[in-house]
Amino acid sequence: SIVGSGSIIGYAIFQNVVKSPEVRPLFYLSVSDLLLAFCWLLGAVLYKPFTPDLQCFNLQALGQMFYLTTYLYTINYMWQTCSNFRRRIVHDTNQITETECCIGRIATVLCSVFPVLLICPVFYYGNTKECYGNSSYSCLVLNIGSQITVDPGSYSDGGCAALHTYSTIVFMVTFCLSTVAILVLVGYSYQLFRMIQKESRLLQDHWAVLTVTRHAFLLFPSIFLFCCLPVVILTLVSSKGIDVGYQVLCYIQSFTAVSQGFLNSLAYGWTQQMLHCLKQSSYRDVDTQTPLLRSQKNLYASMQTSNIHRGPQTVSAF
Repeated sequence: SIVGSGSIIGYAIFQNVVKSPEVRPLFYLSVSDLLLAFCWLLGAVLYKPFTPDLQCFNLQALGQMFYLTTYLYTINYMWQTCSNFRRRIVHDTNQITETECCIGRIATVLCSVFPVLLICPVFYYGNTKECYGNSSYSCLVLNIGSQITVDPGSYSDGGCAALHTYSTIVFMVTFCLSTVAILVLVGYSYQLFRMIQKESRLLQDHWAVLTVTRHAFLLFPSIFLFCCLPVVILTLVSSKGIDVGYQVLCYIQSFTAVSQGFLNSLAYGWTQQMLHCLKQSSYRDVDTQTPLLRSQKNLYASMQTSNIHRGPQTVSAF
């Protein structure tokens, strides 16, 4: 995940496409994936049976904050991708209004601010009241460490038990709302594809590009659910005290919980490679095409990441 998300970040920086509407939301998502992966790596390095509970408690809270950030940036990526695709459909790629840019900046800031606000009480109250419990194992499960390694009934302070419940509810509610929002955006994107299907002017090569784009719209939500569902199921099983399949779920979530950065990089790389192949294919036989057919090159070019920010010169991307 560190290599995968780091490769996207490096590509965006060195190719100078961070301000591109197609890359900017994925860049922020990759940053949150990278920070989350580093937290997992640090937890694995720190973990020992005698590791101080304070370190693992704070690291687990930090990891949970990055999880919430990843959820919100996944929504942000899906929403901005849908918006860019809608503008492309109506042939309005160059017209990014001041209002749209402002909304995009606000959404980006909120994706970082909300998780901090939600987890700050965990840091403050947990350290003040010493709600560490037996948190050494939390270094190995940063997303829901204290939820599944500490018995809430063992807390002598009722406030610590309430903090444990609060942390669990924040995690579950954020996941549910994120899932609903992502599914709504997927449904909206398919409405856009249906609208395109009614266009009889599209050529066969256009359909190939749109098929790749449609697969990309499915890949990222699928990766989100694949990486997060085992964690959510494990939280529910732990809260209900069910022992059947508990250890199996622990093994599964150990592989999936930290894999989102790696899988996102594979999905983005596959999408860009397919679009690049289609673009090169259109260039190879351009000499045999009529001027009308040559216009299809614009579609491939618009689907590829541009090195030049196409927004108004007076508007700077966040």
